[in-house]
Amino acid sequence: MRGEPWPRMLASVAATVACVVLLVGVAGCDDESSSATGSEPSTSPSPSAASPAASSPVASAPSSWIEPTASPTTDPVNLPPYIDHVQWVQTQVGPSLQIHPTSSGRKTTSDNGADVAWAEVLALAPNADTAGMRAQFDCHWTYARIVAPDKPSWNIEPDRPVVSQQEMINSMCNPGGPEE
Repeated sequence: MRGEPWPRMLASVAATVACVVLLVGVAGCDDESSSATGSEPSTSPSPSAASPAASSPVASAPSSWIEPTASPTTDPVNLPPYIDHVQWVQTQVGPSLQIHPTSSGRKTTSDNGADVAWAEVLALAPNADTAGMRAQFDCHWTYARIVAPDKPSWNIEPDRPVVSQQEMINSMCNPGGPEE
């Protein structure tokens, strides 16, 4: 991962996200009324699926094939816990919290997965509750799960500076110095 240019990895992440968004839209899982209210999706097919003029190949598919089976905010396959364990270690730059995600944590698509996982981290290491640590965690949750899905742990450090999201991305989730 270190030898590969960060912009190339981000382009790959962006392409993956675009494909997922396209697939979700084609499958009719984007029910705006249910995501705004938090209620279950309606049982009526999406307008693109019901319209014979729709150019999508799923327009002629039976409605049971395209109706969502779960709320857009949940992942019925990859359920919590998302964090297996955490461990404080001492490194050359100071203390570092090693976060070991579960298989579900590595794969979930839940909209609130990062919040649920961070709450699990704080339950295991309450002293990790700083803005900089959360920003590093969010960066790992968003990008490391895609570009390094088998990385054994996500290491976040309290002594790293709080930086903008762009600087966090540019530093590969490790602002202020190399990865520990």
